[in-house]
Parts: sequence; C-alpha cells; structure tokens
Amino acid sequence: MDHKKELKELYKEMKIEAGVFTMTNKQNGKVFVGSFNNLKRLNGFQFMLKTNTYTNKALQADYNTFGTDAFQLEVVEYLKQKEEGFFDAKKELEKLEQKWLEKLQPYGEQGYNS
Repeated sequence: MDHKKELKELYKEMKIEAGVFTMTNKQNGKVFVGSFNNLKRLNGFQFMLKTNTYTNKALQADYNTFGTDAFQLEVVEYLKQKEEGFFDAKKELEKLEQKWLEKLQPYGEQGYNS
C-alpha cells in the first residue's frame, strides 16, 4: 500500500511540460509545426503516424512514402509558466505556436501546415 501511495505522489509531482515542436522531412525539407499542452503526447502523435491514422493527409502520405527515419522530431520551444498572477496556458501556447508558424512558414511547398 505504501508503494502505491508513493507512486501517486511522484505522479502528482511530475512536471507537465507544454511546448511547440517541429517534424522535419529530411528528404524534401518540408516542416510540420505543432504544439501540445503536454509534450508526452508526442508519443501518441508518432504512434498515429506509424499506424497511418494521422489526420494531416500530406504529412501522413510523406511519412508513409519516406518512412520514420526520414523525419526529425524536435521540441523547438517550451512554454514558460508564469509564477505570479493569472496565466492562460492554452492561450499562451497558441501564441507560441503562431510565432513559430510565422517564423518557419510551413505552408504549401515548404511544409505540412495549412
């Protein structure tokens, strides 16, 4: 019973990191920009690509064509939490993602975002 309690406490103390990531196709240079409020969800993102169930059809098609090794996944920026006052993490994450969309312009021939 003590072990379960200990594991629960460790889980509660785990830091949940939010941030923006890119997935770059090393074969053609195209980039996908995305974000998660919990970056542990990247595992699910990769699983969906591997199982051919991701909703972005262009990214999924290239993933199927080029394979896992042709893509590089990278967290480009973590969301910094404010210590004081109100902090709307969802809104701040959207702003952060928008910043990277504007910076990288991953549209059309350059990327997978629409």
